[in-house]
Amino acid sequence: MQTKRLFMQTVLALGACASATAAFAATPIKFQLDWRFEGPSALFLQPVAKGYFQAAGLNVVVDAGSGSGGAIQRVASGSYDMGFADMAALMEFHANNPEVKDKPVAVMMVYNSTPSSVLALKKSGIAKPADLTGKKMGAPVFDGGRRGFALFAKANKVGDVQWTSMDPPLRETMLVRGDIDAITGFSFTSLLNLEARGVKASDVVVMPFADNGVKHYGNAIIASAKMVRENPEAIRAFLKAFAKGAKEVMANPAASIAYVKERDGIVNPAMETRRLQLALDGVVNTSDARAEGFGQISTTRMALMASQVSDVYATKTRVNPDLVWSGRFLPPVADLDVFPKK
Repeated sequence: MQTKRLFMQTVLALGACASATAAFAATPIKFQLDWRFEGPSALFLQPVAKGYFQAAGLNVVVDAGSGSGGAIQRVASGSYDMGFADMAALMEFHANNPEVKDKPVAVMMVYNSTPSSVLALKKSGIAKPADLTGKKMGAPVFDGGRRGFALFAKANKVGDVQWTSMDPPLRETMLVRGDIDAITGFSFTSLLNLEARGVKASDVVVMPFADNGVKHYGNAIIASAKMVRENPEAIRAFLKAFAKGAKEVMANPAASIAYVKERDGIVNPAMETRRLQLALDGVVNTSDARAEGFGQISTTRMALMASQVSDVYATKTRVNPDLVWSGRFLPPVADLDVFPKK
């Protein structure tokens, strides 16, 4: 009996040790978002909260961000392992830093279309892109829509405009006050910011770049060169777990906002649910995304975007699309079947 008891104790101890070792062996991943904890961040916060990353052998920590440029810089520097950033900003970083050996790479497309849009109030008389000619436009100097506006203007025969710069919190305020005639910004961010300032959605003209001749990709998941080189399996595991969470978020957006609320207690659940739905409808679950496949890209479309970014952003070197994107870490097609059935 004593021998049997000692045997069982040994087995239990070994089991506990194995469990502890497995937990300790989880690969740590620091993930940098592009912006604050808002509706769209549920795509990343839900798989964390529901343990999908943990089940995949990863210890993922998601932090709020302050813009795509910052996310790219932090992943490039090694402060973060992975992140979420605008594809045009990543292209610009690659082309303007040829001397940097280890540059982040996009490994999964999430925003199949750029969220960049031009927004104006109907009372201004602006109803279509051509009406912007000669108008006062405003946006922070680093805003993606402002930086890529030349493409929007060329595609829609918009003449010269006058730009006013401001900090992000003042953008919509200045539009409401009439200091400027139109702004550039993410559609699902600026529209709700205008509503928060007392403007009805029906009184706003929204002109998405994607619907007006600029077929650029938006935000993608990026990985550091070190992870690509040393731990490709961790990237694959991350993307598979992310896709599982994304499928659930798209199936029930309202429920996923609870995980955003957990990270930022002051968010308005109703507003963030609407923001998330606008993002899903406008840039994630789109006809192009369904045609190309969730997380994937069209090489022809990516090459055209790389050429346009090189020209409009006047980069030091030409953007090489083969260096900014790698689809080799994507999970099997079956795991990318995340869009709700129509």
